Formats: sequence, structure tokens, C-alpha cells
Amino acid sequence: MNKPINIGFGNMVMSEKIVSMVSPDAAPIKRMVQEGREKGIIVDATAGRRTRTVIFTNSNYIVLSSLLPETIAQRL
Repeated sequence: MNKPINIGFGNMVMSEKIVSMVSPDAAPIKRMVQEGREKGIIVDATAGRRTRTVIFTNSNYIVLSSLLPETIAQRL
């Protein structure tokens, strides 16, 4: 089912686009986020707050959210 999921501060991601949601604490994830910044494929939806979830999409974008992965998963 394709519906928009609120990832915080009025930002939405279509549910069918989400491939995975992970915590940003692991070194490989931090490296992927840094590489994404360099490539220009990061969508920062944190509104200046700490990143708590990194969302990978099937269109090769990386979305940063300040909500916990559990919170977003419940909204799915």
C-alpha cells in the first residue's frame, strides 16, 4: 500500500520507497551518509536536530530523520 509516512516536522516519505531504516550510530552508516553528502543524495529532514534514523530509499536517496526508527516503523 502506497501512503505517505510522516518522518517528523511535516516531512513525508512514500511507504513504497523505503528500503530500510537504520540507526546512524554504526561506522559504515556514518560513512554512507558522508558519501551521500558528497554526492548530493542526502535529504535532511531533521530540522537542525540530531539524526536518529537514516532511511534508504529505492531511488538511491538517503533521508535523515530526527525521529527514532521505532516511531517511524509504528507509523508504517
